[in-house]
Amino acid sequence: MTKAELAKMIDHTVLGPETGRAAVRQACAEAAQHGFYAVCIPPGHAAWAKSLLRDTEVRLCTVVGFPHGQHKPEVKACEARAAVDDGADEVDMVVDVAALKEGDRSRALADIRAVREAAPRPIVLKVILECCLLSAEQKVVGAKLAQEAGADFVKTSTGFSTGGATVEDVALLRRTVGTALGVKAAGGIRDYETALRMIQAGANRIGASKGVQILAGAPE
Repeated sequence: MTKAELAKMIDHTVLGPETGRAAVRQACAEAAQHGFYAVCIPPGHAAWAKSLLRDTEVRLCTVVGFPHGQHKPEVKACEARAAVDDGADEVDMVVDVAALKEGDRSRALADIRAVREAAPRPIVLKVILECCLLSAEQKVVGAKLAQEAGADFVKTSTGFSTGGATVEDVALLRRTVGTALGVKAAGGIRDYETALRMIQAGANRIGASKGVQILAGAPE
């Protein structure tokens, strides 16, 4: 995989609570320079970041219900509508993790559907399952509900819980959704070798704050 091919699979990410305009500006500039697919930034900076990306091919991604997924569905929907109004091309939502852990499929499904309705296609919707908190069975259920609700991707992690992406979780999600949905690996991916393992396991998008570092290790 060449640098250019890998760059088109990376969401260059800056989402920490201390993220300010300088960090967002840097992420947007790096994304444009290196040809990353998207930047993923906090929603409060979305409209401004869209203006920074105006003359580039970089897509704007922001987050909903982040990082714990405990917001009410109507609050997540409101966030999603605001993201769309601010120019977001993609929305990464955190699912109601507790609903999955409690086996409440209807609640989890309604949660995702609320965001899908607020951010209809062509907006790309990714559902963050926070796999480190779920059993294998719960991950499968979450992925199937994301598909049923009309999501475009399932995503492994926020990067702000007890663990990030693993090869095993990526492979499980890919087996579950087949070719119907994308799989985004995120959390703890800091070098080319790790990113490549995720891709080989079935990821077709990588979320990472170390996008430049990852790309530096890739062949030309």
